[in-house]
Amino acid sequence: MERPGAGGINSNEGENVSKKKEPSEELEANTVDSLVDLPFATIDIKDDFGITDVPQKNLERSKGHERINKDQIKKRGKKRKDYQPNYFLSIPITSKEITKGIKILQNAIIQQDQRLAKAMSGDGSFHITLLVMQLLNEDEVNIGIDALLDLKLFIEEILQGKPLTLPFEGVDTFGNQVGFVKLAEGDHMNPLLEIADAAKRTFQERGVLAGESRTFKPHLTFMKLSKTPWLRKKGVKKIDPTFYEKFISHRFGEEVVRRIDLCSMLKKKQSNGYYHCESSIAIG
Repeated sequence: MERPGAGGINSNEGENVSKKKEPSEELEANTVDSLVDLPFATIDIKDDFGITDVPQKNLERSKGHERINKDQIKKRGKKRKDYQPNYFLSIPITSKEITKGIKILQNAIIQQDQRLAKAMSGDGSFHITLLVMQLLNEDEVNIGIDALLDLKLFIEEILQGKPLTLPFEGVDTFGNQVGFVKLAEGDHMNPLLEIADAAKRTFQERGVLAGESRTFKPHLTFMKLSKTPWLRKKGVKKIDPTFYEKFISHRFGEEVVRRIDLCSMLKKKQSNGYYHCESSIAIG
């Protein structure tokens, strides 16, 4: 499979992109400790890590990275207790209808409690988290990029040329702490779950510490109280269900999956609010 040259990934592009970078001291090796304590269903990517990085240069993969070095990953021990995800596979939400509906939902909640404005996810960052993983250095990021390319072949086998359309309907929370738009039930669920399972298997087979033991529950986060910890001192300890009751059965629209991105939780976001992407694969 041909690998394009250097260049940034725009979240609106649907191209099959694979970018690799030379080893650099800029890649973070640590993630937010609080992620470890959250169940997978609530490990949605934080919008504000309080971390700023210098812009990353997207360089072509050097010949020295052509060989996959699984031994390097094995040397770090892979102890589950040390597992702190810092990368994830993202299905970006690009539907204007869905984005508009979520903004209306967010504004409706803010009108009832303006303090919650800071708890809202930015519209440029809306996504479904397909898989979380730990990549500690540039070599491991390169292995993750190769795993993503492998995954594309499995996805093609699963979808058999058919589009994967995800309908979003209704609102719920995880423990009244994370608000999300629900993925409606339907025929799309089986292939999506198969893709999530294939992703976990593909990355783990390449030696990447990835996934969680808990059941994968696809969801579209629109707010998180973890972004506003100071509100607890002011008595805001949960998301009031009455704030979103009018949206319990609201149909937000459909997203046709066109791309899956390998994103960093910690690197500086793109100018449009979407996450820093290391690589992407086109779907369909």
